[in-house]
Amino acid sequence: MTSVGTHAPSPATAGPGLADRILGGWLGRIAGNMLGKPVEQGEVWTRERIDRYLREADALPLTDYLPEPPAGADGLPALRPEWRACVRGRVDGSCRDDDVDYAILGLHLLETRGFGFSTEQVGDLWLLRLPYLQTFTAERAAYRNLANGLRPPLTATYDNPYQEWIGALIRADIHGWTCPGAPRLAASLARRDAVLSHTGNGVYGAMWAAALISAAFTAPTVRDALDTALAVVPASSRLARTVRRVISLHDTRMTWEDTLATVSEETAGAHWIHVVPNAAVLTAGLVYGDGDFTRTIALTVRGGLDTDSNGATAGSVAGVLNGARAIPAQWTEPLRDTVRSAVFGFDGVRISELAERTLRLAESAH
Repeated sequence: MTSVGTHAPSPATAGPGLADRILGGWLGRIAGNMLGKPVEQGEVWTRERIDRYLREADALPLTDYLPEPPAGADGLPALRPEWRACVRGRVDGSCRDDDVDYAILGLHLLETRGFGFSTEQVGDLWLLRLPYLQTFTAERAAYRNLANGLRPPLTATYDNPYQEWIGALIRADIHGWTCPGAPRLAASLARRDAVLSHTGNGVYGAMWAAALISAAFTAPTVRDALDTALAVVPASSRLARTVRRVISLHDTRMTWEDTLATVSEETAGAHWIHVVPNAAVLTAGLVYGDGDFTRTIALTVRGGLDTDSNGATAGSVAGVLNGARAIPAQWTEPLRDTVRSAVFGFDGVRISELAERTLRLAESAH
């Protein structure tokens, strides 16, 4: 793994287009998160139930935020309580969500500690800036361990049954955005962040996502970005094998639906928040979306499981690939350039400001 010093990387794509791609990553992450948030409960909101909801609301193909619950939707699960702020016609700035909080927290980490940050400094920043009850699963276990005086790597392993869940992956975007075209560097930063709370495939998921987003700045296609990202994680890991499996099924011209059905059977038994089945859903959304922003986030969210996290990462990748100006207005205009956040000092921050601050990090010299 490439070592990282105390200085920022020299991005391969500094110059025209970088600012638009970074803003696209932020906007895409937030829009994808908002799209998936109402149905974020993978054990009840299955692919079949999500599509039934959309059919009954006359919303297939899905080209905008989820519609309000249709009349006669009896027998379908209830949407998450936050749905009223996340459905089409009601979005007025972003909802607060941990999938966005961690991107903000990661930005603050790099601004205050630099690219040579330590895992211990990640934990210190959590305690300072992030409310305990706005953390979940592995992050909450690690937070509790930090508060009880444990230090990494024990924060990830002690009394933490969530070590291979998706939490570290959702923290990885900032490392991709600030290392454009340098996927191994992005992966090394994501690993240093991830080991505070995760092990094994949980860490590999973060490395893979950071590399994927980094590669999207320079890759000609999303498939090229996926191939590049696979190189930063062990080829024999469950995560890498599952991502390759989805890509191989796509290459046989299997439909998106049949691909997900096949891989779901092969990953049966894993919790719906485990990183491996979610990486399958995310990969399927990316390869079948083929770079189209709307199709990518729509397929990813329709894939179920951790819908808001997967939608966020898919939106980040597609947003970087396309740039902010190419994201259709129905996704970005309702956000009103505003983020709600639980990170202390950041509630109500402008999305454009976050992107500008990220750009400064990406452009900073050795």
